[in-house]
Parts: sequence; C-alpha cells; structure tokens
Amino acid sequence: MPQQTGPAHQAADPNSPPPGRRKLRAAAVTVALGAALFLAGTIGLMPANQDPGTAKDERTGASAPRGSIDALRATLRRLPDNAVGWAQLGMAYVQQGRTTADPALYAKAESALRRSLTVQPRDNYQAETGMGALAAARHDFATALTWGRKAASTNPSNAAAQGVLADAYTQLGRYEESYRAVQRMTDLRPDTASLARASYTWELRGDIPRARALMKRALNDAASPPDQAFARLHLATLAQESGDAATALREASAGLRTARDDAPLLEARARAHAALGHNKEAVADYTAAVSIIPLPQYVLGLGELQQSLGRNDQARTQYGILRAQEQVRMAGGAPADTDAILFEADHGDAARAVTMARAAVRARPFIAVQDACAWALHRAGRDAEALAYADRSLSLGTRNSLFHYHRAMIHEALGDTPAARKDLEHALTVDPHFHPLHAPRARTALDRIDAAS
Repeated sequence: MPQQTGPAHQAADPNSPPPGRRKLRAAAVTVALGAALFLAGTIGLMPANQDPGTAKDERTGASAPRGSIDALRATLRRLPDNAVGWAQLGMAYVQQGRTTADPALYAKAESALRRSLTVQPRDNYQAETGMGALAAARHDFATALTWGRKAASTNPSNAAAQGVLADAYTQLGRYEESYRAVQRMTDLRPDTASLARASYTWELRGDIPRARALMKRALNDAASPPDQAFARLHLATLAQESGDAATALREASAGLRTARDDAPLLEARARAHAALGHNKEAVADYTAAVSIIPLPQYVLGLGELQQSLGRNDQARTQYGILRAQEQVRMAGGAPADTDAILFEADHGDAARAVTMARAAVRARPFIAVQDACAWALHRAGRDAEALAYADRSLSLGTRNSLFHYHRAMIHEALGDTPAARKDLEHALTVDPHFHPLHAPRARTALDRIDAAS
C-alpha cells in the first residue's frame, strides 16, 4: 500500500476542517460507472461560463436552459467565433454521451472541441480540458493524459485539468501521480468533483471509513439534485462493497427520490435488493436501468441475477444482448472493458477472453483490468500466469470481494489451499453477497477446503 503521508494526502483528509463551499460548475454529474470503480468522465469539468436562466433559439423562438446543448448551439449560430462556447458545447456532448452511452455524441463533441481549437489555437485550456475528458470517455487514457497536461500547462489554476490528469493516471496504473493530481484539484477547488475523487483514492487503498467521510462531505457540498444523486450513488456503492446492503439500499433510494430515472442509482439499488434477497425488486430495478442505458455492466448484472434464480431463458436473452454489443465494439475497434472480458471468461470462450484481456491491460493497466486478465487466464487453465495479475489487482489494498474470490480460485488451482482459504474468508467477510453466482461458489469452495483439511 502506498504511504499515506505528504501533501498529496493532506487536503483529502476528512478529519480536517471542511473547506469553503464552492458551487459545482458542472451542468450534471451523473456518470455511468463501470465495474472497475472508474470515477472519471466529465464530472466537474464543464466550463464555468454558464449563467442561470434561459436562452432563446432565434430560429424557432423556443427557450432552452442557458448552458444546455440547444442554448449553446443557438448562441454559436450568432457568435460562431466564440471559442469558449464551442468548448462548452463539446463538453456538453461528452457529458451527454457518458450519461446516454451513445458513442455518436463523442464525434459531435470532438467536432465542437476542434472547432474551438481552430478559433483559438493557443491558450485554450477549456477545449484542451474537453479533449482530455473526451479521450477518457472513450477509454483512451494515454491521449487523455496528453491533453490533461496541455490544459494544466496552459492554465495551472484549472482544477478541471487536474481532474482529467487524475482520471488518466488512475486508469494507467500510475496511482501516486493520480493522488497528487487529486490533491492539486482539491486545493484549487474543494467541491463535489474533487472531494469525490479524493474519496476514490482512499477507496482504492482500502480505507473505506476515510472514503465514506469524504463522500459525505461531497454530498454536503453538492449544489444541485444531480450532484446529490451522484454522491448518493457512491455512498451506496461504498456501503454495498462493505457488505452493508441495508445502507446501500437507503442511499440509492434517497438518490432516486431526486433523480428517478438515474440508471446508475437503479443498478445500485438492484444490487442492494439482490443482496437482501428482494429478488423481484432487484430484477425490476436492473430491468429499468437496462431500458434507460443498456450498459454492459447492467445487462451482465441482470443476466447473472436471472441465472442465479434459475431463469436461464431470461439470462440467455441478456447474454445475447452482450454478444451483440461485443460485435459492435469489435467493429469500432474500441478496447474491451472489464465487463466484456469477465463475461467472455465466464459465459463464452476463455481463450478469447485472454486475448481481449491482454490487449486491454496493455492499454489500461488499472487494477480492475489486471483482475479481469487474471480471471480470464484462470478460466483458460493458465493459473501460473494468472497469479501475477491477481496479485497486482490487490496491490493497493483495495477491499474488493470479487478480486479476492478470483485470486482464491487461482490459489486453489495451484494447490495453495491456505492462501485460497485466506482469500475466500476475506471475500465473504467483506461482502457475503458480492456476486449472485460467485458468492455461493465461494462458500462451496471454502467448505470444500475445510472438509479436506
């Protein structure tokens, strides 16, 4: 575990006096998170020049909220050389793309951001930040890092650029650098966006009480219902992954009272319901999340829940959707995410999962990708190779039951039953309901090891 000393860790300490409250400048912050705990995207990165009120579209006479895509487009028709306006429009498209899972919006975002850079090629930190956020949304974290550095160089006081850098460094496995970027972001602008990232740095290191305290501060600092929903989502996730499904249910339900159709919150509530044995409610929430945004993690979660309930036809329907999504990904040349790798390892061709995982870990050596690679190798019968990846997935001290279960099965396959028992006990202690299929298998494996002792 990295040392928890030095300036990169001080301002993120939840026990220090709360910083002065500042309004979050994002138009919305609900971000669809992957199973890899990825807290990146465009939260807190929208340009700040967005006044309240409405703007009139001169072609139609209709009014739209100022700062919305329609309002920004209306303004840019009048002021086509407004570099900041084009940057704002690009960032709005990035945000919409993340919250709708529509990759076509990223092409629109890139067009708007490059227009901004054409209008103002120099000293355009808004567009440079936007390009970094766009690259992160596309999971091109090396490019995100390049743009984040440009934006930070152009304007060292730009907190949003530090957010881009933090997200890129995290996903590239450069954790100490990510902690320092989060520290700088928090120093520059201690708002919901920076406090959430600070919370995540402690979550990665397994310090859940500190992560929870920071996320509660992020909730207290939240300036709008979407900001509050975002904080509730992560408080629910922290509770769920600590085995406290009842608290997870309360937090997710509280968030949904102000953001009724928020797919990440629906998934969080579905997971809590499933852990509590509320299967009907869990299926309903997963189904609602999939109908809003059919992200692979939601589709896989619903399919595996249905399979755990013996509803194999319904599970196969969801798995068919995932296979269709994988064909689209392959056609577009996008890198595989952890959900796709784990799905292929568990429900498809393990050798193909290994190929996907190796390509993914080269581009994005984040701990969750290391775990997915370990599991793919295990499923393909290559446990000696798998163990090194499994060890790397837990090298920060992250309290993740699925990671520990995966490593336990690798240890058992290698004949190291004491290590397997230790990981299984840890997985089931942290969260006894960590997965609808694998948690019961973990209990069976532990019983098998104990019976053989």
